Amino acid sequence: MTNSAIAVQGLRKAYGDKVVLDGIDLTVPAGTVFSLLGPNGAGKTTTVNVLTTLIKADSGSIRVAGHDLSTEAKAVRGAIGVTGQFAAVDELLTGQENLELMVDLHGIGGKDGKRIVADLLDRFELTEAARKHASTYSGGMRRKLDLAMTLVGTPSVIFLDEPTTGLDPRSRRTMWSIIGDLVAEGVTIFLTTQYLEEADQLADQVAVLDQGRIVAHGTPDELKRQLPGTHVRLRFGDPTQLASAATVFPESTVDEENLTLRVPSDTGTNSLRALLDRLDQHHLAAAEFSVHTPDLDDVFLALTGRTTEVAA
Repeated sequence: MTNSAIAVQGLRKAYGDKVVLDGIDLTVPAGTVFSLLGPNGAGKTTTVNVLTTLIKADSGSIRVAGHDLSTEAKAVRGAIGVTGQFAAVDELLTGQENLELMVDLHGIGGKDGKRIVADLLDRFELTEAARKHASTYSGGMRRKLDLAMTLVGTPSVIFLDEPTTGLDPRSRRTMWSIIGDLVAEGVTIFLTTQYLEEADQLADQVAVLDQGRIVAHGTPDELKRQLPGTHVRLRFGDPTQLASAATVFPESTVDEENLTLRVPSDTGTNSLRALLDRLDQHHLAAAEFSVHTPDLDDVFLALTGRTTEVAA
């Protein structure tokens, strides 16, 4: 574990009788992106709060940035950066003043402080808006400013809690590019996201957390290979037809919320014809169907039984 930015063994946390984390084991190599996925209530936020020293674990061994969390919490806080789901910028200050405030809080003065502010404004393409109040910034600009403020202390590990929630596609891809640049510089990123496409695009390793336990862990490709190669996705017009179709295809996966059935298939013409014939024989008709290659959405649904729409 000498090259691990985060090493967790047996992490447990409970609130009264409710067990939130039930023996979590994680290893995050330095200079990589690790993405933690899970539905609401799975324990993602609790995990992040423990790793960032905001709350104490009930038990377990945890090292972050080479420091023992239980005995070196101050050193951990000095080595990490945290960017929450909502940009923590002061809207009454300008972008430059927000960065200057962070420089002052880190005790960096004089020319070094001015150089850091100027460099970060330039890096995040905020120089032209530097003297404008943050209240006038777009959502994408606020997220960039928030991340820039996190970088003032040059953290070696950064926790990003849903960093692109609410951003338009262009701003989201800009953030992806910034995250890629940080990792190229050796920074470790611990990412939670509700966009599985984002985890697929960015993460070297993905863990799926459900009901306080890690139910899968590996690269995005490794997780996708756990499912049959391709599926036919059938969408029905009402729950009754969906339930009937599920009995016809017992090997399928049901998504009740979206009224869809995912049937493993090699998607050759003969297989597709046989599938549609089976529906016809049982007097069932799908509103639409499509051939689908497995992605992390499929993995998430198969592992948790829930859709990504609740994976905030």
